[in-house]
Amino acid sequence: MEQLESRVVYANPWISVREDLVRREDGTTGVYGVVDKPDFCVVLPRTTPADGPGDGWWLVEQYRYPVRARRWEFPQGTWPAGGSGSLEDLARAELAEETGLRAGRLTPLGSFDLAAGLASQRGHAWLAEELLPGEQRLEETEADLVTRWVPREELAAMVGDGRVVDAVSLAALTLLAAREGR
Repeated sequence: MEQLESRVVYANPWISVREDLVRREDGTTGVYGVVDKPDFCVVLPRTTPADGPGDGWWLVEQYRYPVRARRWEFPQGTWPAGGSGSLEDLARAELAEETGLRAGRLTPLGSFDLAAGLASQRGHAWLAEELLPGEQRLEETEADLVTRWVPREELAAMVGDGRVVDAVSLAALTLLAAREGR
């Protein structure tokens, strides 16, 4: 598919939407709408009996306006306006911001397209281990965020019964399972 023209039809500090005039493989033309957002990191903070409250995970829950509901998910986000750094820096920053935790070990799990038919945004998943407590630094939009440790079995139940439906968190768990051969 060839882009013939492009124009931004909406933009704010977090998102822009553009309309592209495209020529398809068969020669016909059409309009394609694309959402552009910066790449993000999602962090899976895992504990073991040796270094934490047991075999489990730290999750966050917050109100997600587009779906008008609170959602359990793993810590995730992008750099704030003007922020920059490596993907590892971003993963560490999001973990600390949302949970207060610092990771002694951070392992990249892989990347994924958030919604390839709609958006240019990519996610980058990280496993955080050897966790140390610290102070949360929530952004204004995260004022209602709740952090909670859940045992491994409870996370599996939450995924199975629909309490965890966040696609990013589910994709990150899939990347972890693939890495660990499960």
